[in-house]
Parts: sequence; structure tokens; C-alpha cells
Amino acid sequence: MPALEQKLKEVFGYDTFRPHQREIAESFLAGRDTLAILPTGAGKSLCYQLPALVRDGLTVVVSPLIALMKDQVDQLTASGVAATFLNSTLDSAEARKRFAKLYAGEYRLLYLAPERLMLPEFLPKLAEWGMKALAVDEAHCISEWGHDFRPEYRRLREVRERFPGLPLLALTATATPRVQEDIRTQLELRDPEIFLASFNRPNLNYRVIPKSKAAAQVVQFVRERSDEAGIVYAQSRRMAESLAAALCEAGIKAAPYHAGLEAEERSRNQEKFLRDDLQVICATIAFGMGINKPNVRYVIHADLPKNVESYYQETGRAGRDGLPSDCLLLYSRGDVVKYLRFFEEITDLQARREARVQLEKMTHFAEDERCRRVSLLGYFGEDWTEENCGACDQCLAPREKWDATMDVQKLLSCVLRLRQKSGFSTGLQYAVEVLTGGKSEKILRWGHETVSTYGVGQEHPRAYWVDLGRQLLRLGLLEASEDKFATVSVTERGVEVLRAREKVALTRPMVKPREDTAGPKKRRARSGEVACDEGLFEVLRKLRAELARSRNVPPYVVFSDATLRHMARAYPRDEMALLQIPGVGERKLSDYGQVFLAAIGGWLSTKPRQQFAGG
Repeated sequence: MPALEQKLKEVFGYDTFRPHQREIAESFLAGRDTLAILPTGAGKSLCYQLPALVRDGLTVVVSPLIALMKDQVDQLTASGVAATFLNSTLDSAEARKRFAKLYAGEYRLLYLAPERLMLPEFLPKLAEWGMKALAVDEAHCISEWGHDFRPEYRRLREVRERFPGLPLLALTATATPRVQEDIRTQLELRDPEIFLASFNRPNLNYRVIPKSKAAAQVVQFVRERSDEAGIVYAQSRRMAESLAAALCEAGIKAAPYHAGLEAEERSRNQEKFLRDDLQVICATIAFGMGINKPNVRYVIHADLPKNVESYYQETGRAGRDGLPSDCLLLYSRGDVVKYLRFFEEITDLQARREARVQLEKMTHFAEDERCRRVSLLGYFGEDWTEENCGACDQCLAPREKWDATMDVQKLLSCVLRLRQKSGFSTGLQYAVEVLTGGKSEKILRWGHETVSTYGVGQEHPRAYWVDLGRQLLRLGLLEASEDKFATVSVTERGVEVLRAREKVALTRPMVKPREDTAGPKKRRARSGEVACDEGLFEVLRKLRAELARSRNVPPYVVFSDATLRHMARAYPRDEMALLQIPGVGERKLSDYGQVFLAAIGGWLSTKPRQQFAGG
């Protein structure tokens, strides 16, 4: 068995690689500079961990967050891998002990923040410790075009100057083509092997519903998923606090996480969440980059994210173990308006323009009538060609299409008439006001009550016309200016549609859900699902929790939910059978094998084995 495959099985307990893992690991092991863009949950960490176990010397991993370092080292240690981290959480005695082991060559992997790595006195130590390779995790942090730009990442090129022959692996889950190029340039990657996996997460179900009493919607959604862990994202600290309070009042174990909390409380809340002592964390974007908790079953966005990259990154924290998980976005145009007001305070005109463009793309995703994957993956330059993804609201319950030709003609005509009358363009809201017969001071002052389309849309409420206008913007029949006024004008294509009276089919707007409908009730098979004996699974979950508590580690460090579900499906009765379960390596077999086999045997002594389709 080749070395990489052997380590994959004996250390991590997996028989096969996920897509691109083997090729990336082989490239890195061969000494090539390598850039890997893999979605969250695709197993990026193994791409540098496996080569580190095969090659001689030390592999240094640059990681942006202290919590992520500890999490990775805990999981590696549990699998029998000699790994450590150095950061500010260590007292001097513990730091000296780890330094001594590094000088003795006892570690295969060392996790560092970029700030520590780039200390002048630190780089010489890496040579003394026998550093043979460098992995840069969350590499999008190096790009000012990325959503998590961290200037200190820019200095990593200095490591290349100090260690010119050092192979470098850069990894990220979210990188547009522009960010990918920036990573190559800033890290000075030399003729790199580039691996770009699909951004699709087939086990995630994407849903967007109109926001209506957000706290009640969040509570209802969580109630329907008892005992499942989730993250609720909010844009403000106040909203995060409010949602956590509402969940607690409903009897759900929840806590907030944001930059306004004391560091100790933030850390304590995060640790409780990782250890399953909290069901839900209500957080601002200060939470979650690199969080490796694999059993997050849902992510709720109670407010609209500012850009698609943030949305993708944050939803990507659900279902890292490959099991089915839900992503719910509560959408309100009010959130868009709040952002636009905030953007007006940005003094850098280019930055303001970029923020508006990114928000518009996020808004288009929320309002789009197409499959969510078409929109989401298209942002990253990937074409989704399947007719029905089977895991988004638009594919599972598509909104009704209708012949909107007459109303499209009215709105396009109104926008043109206003331009012809005054010689300047107006905003969409103003055009709708004219179309519906408004009598504002502006309309009367500019004489817009005299245009032929004045009042011809009174049969519909203004919200209807605004939604129709936004659909025409997405279809390219209208276009909005990029200045702060966001005026609209009819495009050449729009003029063609108007003159030819082309038929235009549009999608009915999303309707506000009833109070008792926050999630799909119909049972169906989902991508990544592992059918198993649910009673045995609960027994194994409780056993895992006890073992984790006794070892002072999060439960998933013992075994993931996916591994437990495979146990509760296959009913292994001896060590050889247990070793065939995905996620059971030799060290974990030694540490936990007998106690889990005993639990399975005890269950089968009083309960019959269940049969499952497909095995």
C-alpha cells in the first residue's frame, strides 16, 4: 500500500481519498508549490497532514485563529499524531516544554499564527527545528480582495526568501479568480500545481424566506431540530444578543458570540458550543472562521450578509462531516437599505463602490428565482448545469411563473418617459411612485404627473412594482447606475423588448411564511444521509459525550457523528469489523474500541438488528 494511502487508513481510518486529496498531497510531498481551492468540508487539512507524516522533518502550518490551532492539534493527538501549536494561550513552562520537544525533533506538525511566524527571532528557530514544508491555511486572508483580509499574511513571502527551496501549499475554501491570482502573486508561488474543486456542497440544503419576526422564525426553526447544533448569524451585536435571549426563553441552550463580549466569555461560549454543552451559538461574523465542529446541522442568517463570499463561507460551517444540513436565509429589503445607508459613511469612493457591487450580488442571490446552486456557484465562476439540484427551495418548491408582459411594458415605459420628460434618470422607487399615481412634492414640482404612464399601475401595490423592477434589473432589461443615487435606465435589450412587445415570463415574489412553517416537513432522502439504527446512534452519542468529558476534549475529537452513524448501521462486533468503519484509525481503535464494541453488543443483546437499503 502506498505511503499516503497507508497513513490515511491507519491514522485517520479512511479507505479512500476524497476528490483531489491524493493529488494535492502527492504534489506537496513531491516538493511542488501547490494551490488548492476546496470547499469547506472537503478535507483540506489531510492534504498537508498526510505528507507531514510521510516526509522527514517538520511541517509548519500557518493558521489564523488560536481556537482552530487547538482544535486541529486535539484531533491529531487523538489520532496518534505528534503535533503542537505555539501561541499566547501557553504559560511559560508549557511553552518551554514544547520548545524542547521541537529542538528534539519530536513533532511532525507545528501550528503558528502569521504574527508569531514572522517575528525576527523566530525564523532562525525554524531552521534549527528542521522545517521541511510550509502550509498556509485560509490563504484567502492574504488577498485584499478576499472577505477576511489580514495584512500580516502579506509578510509570508519573507519565509520564501529565507527558505528558498521550501515547498509551499496554500489552501482556501473561498477564492474568486481574482483572489486566486492574488494568492499566487503574494506568496510568490513558483509554477504551482493548482487544484480547483467544485464549490458545490451537495449535502447542504439552501433556503431563502422573507424575514418576518426574525426571532420567532429562528426559534421555530431550531425547535424543529431538537438536539442538533446550529449557528445563527446576525449583523449586529445587539441582534446576536436578542436572538440568544429569545432561544433561551424558549428553553433552548444558546449563547451569544461577538467582539463586544469579554474575551473570557467569548472563549467560554465557543468552548461550550464545541463540546455540545450549547445547542446554538448566536454570532456576528466575529465567529467561526476555521471552526472545525463537524456536526453543525444548520446555519441561519437572520440578517442578509454583505457579500456572497461571506455567505458561502458561513454556510460552509454546516455539515462538515458530509451529513445533510440546512442553510436558511431570512431576507428583507430593509437589510439592504441599512447597508446602503452605512456605505454612505465610507469615504474611499472605490471601497464604497466595491461594497455596493458586492451587496448587489448578494441581493440578487436572495431574490433570484433560479436554483440556488446556479447563483451561488456562478459567483465563483462555476457552471451548474443540472436542471434540479434537489436541495434548495427553488428546486423543491419552485415559485409560480406568470405572463408579466403587460406590466413589464408599463414599468419600462414609465422609466423611459421620466427620462424623456426631465432629461435625467430617477430611482426605481420614484418610478414606481409615478406609476402608481403618487402625489409627492417632487412629482408635482417636476411635472411628472403629466407623463402618459402616470398612475397606470394603481391596480398593484408599490411593493409589487419594486419586486418586478428588481427582476428586470437581474434580467438586464433595466440597469442601475453605480453612484450613490442608484438611478435606473432601460437597457438596449429592454428597449428591444418594449418595441417588439416580447412576451416576458417572471416569477411570483416570495410570500411571507405562516408562523408555523419554518422548515420542510416532508421526509425525503438527502445527499450524504447515512440511514442507521437511531436508537443505537443515541446510545453511542451519549457514550461519546462521557468519554469526551473524561478526556476534556470536544465529542467530535473522539468520533464524528458520521462515524457513529456508520457504527449504528453496520453493528461491528469485533476489532477487525470496527476498523472498517470510516473514521476509526488504529489509535482510536486502541483508545475507544472495546468500550464502543461493548455498547454495540449490549444493544444487540436486547434489540434486533435493523436492515438498511444499500447495505
